[in-house]
Formats: sequence, C-alpha cells, structure tokens
Amino acid sequence: MSFVVGLTGGIGSGKSAAAAEFERLGASVVDTDAIAHALTAAGGAAMGEIRKRFGAEILAASGALDRDKMRARVFADPAAKKALEALLHPLIREESRRLIAGARGPYVIHVVPLLVESPDYRSRVDRVLVIDAPEALQVERVRSRSGLSESEVRAILAAQATRAERLAAADDVIENRGTIEVLREQVAALHRKYLEYGQAAQ
Repeated sequence: MSFVVGLTGGIGSGKSAAAAEFERLGASVVDTDAIAHALTAAGGAAMGEIRKRFGAEILAASGALDRDKMRARVFADPAAKKALEALLHPLIREESRRLIAGARGPYVIHVVPLLVESPDYRSRVDRVLVIDAPEALQVERVRSRSGLSESEVRAILAAQATRAERLAAADDVIENRGTIEVLREQVAALHRKYLEYGQAAQ
C-alpha cells in the first residue's frame, strides 16, 4: 500500500515545478491534470461522450478538446460545467486509483489542483501538501504563460478555494515565491520526511 501525498495549490502556484522535482528525487507522480489531458486528447477515452454532449464545435482541428473554447463555455454556463465534471471526474478518479495502485516509487505525489474542494480526493491521501504563492505572483505567472487577461486569471482564482482555505487543510506547505533553487530545497526536505513515512506505511 503506497503512502500518498496529495499535492495541491491554486493556479500559478508552481504545482508542476514542485511535482517535477519530487519525481526527479524518485517519487511516483500521479497528476489528475495529465490524466484529464490524456482523456481529452484526440482519440482519448472521454472524447466520444464530450462530442455527443457539447457538439463538434468544441473540438480542435486535431480532434482533441479545444480547451480554450471549453473553458469559455463552462465559465459562461454552470450547467455545462456540471455536465463536463460529471463526465470527466469518474474517469479521472478511476485512472488515478489504477496508477496509484501500480506505483513503484517509495511514495506517491498525487497532484490534485482542486483537492481541497473535493472531499473524495482528501479521503484518498495520507497527507496534504499545499504549494503556496501570493495571489499577485500567481496572476503574473499565469498571464506570462497563457496569454489570459488579468480578469480571466482572477475569475479562475475566484472559482478555486481561497489561499486561507487551502492553508487550513495543509499538513505541509511549500512557499513558492522565490527561485527554483529555494523550491528545490523545500522539496528535498519534504522528500526526506516522506521517505520515512513511506517506509513506516509498508
């Protein structure tokens, strides 16, 4: 039975950078965003139902889900958001379960952006690790990588748990407001701790 750390944080907090560093140190990483991308890629397991429910106009030329169009649709229409979640979330949960069961690392980092908002995920991890960053820095990071406007990024932030809610749910916190070296030092310290927990859980 793997020891599972749920890694979460708001958009632009640095979840991917932290997860990549844990993976480099030997942890198994199971990322719900990566699973969602695979499900909604061209030929992905969810695409038939998505096309049936939302129509061909939300497909990219490749046959994958056009994420920008779908983001605009679900922000404008709460019913569409519910329908998409009802379709994708069970598939993501099932694939997460399968990957965790097959993980070979000393412990698992389970990346779940909406972990605090999802009691089902909270019950499936042994510890919660929050990657934290000031909101202004989150907005700056997301804008620089995505081309979204400040108001669009703030709308995404507003739909997520607040910083205070995430920190209240945290067992461990990485403050990611500095350089990649500072992030790596914090990951390395937690890695040593999680190795001990992983050994104790076996």
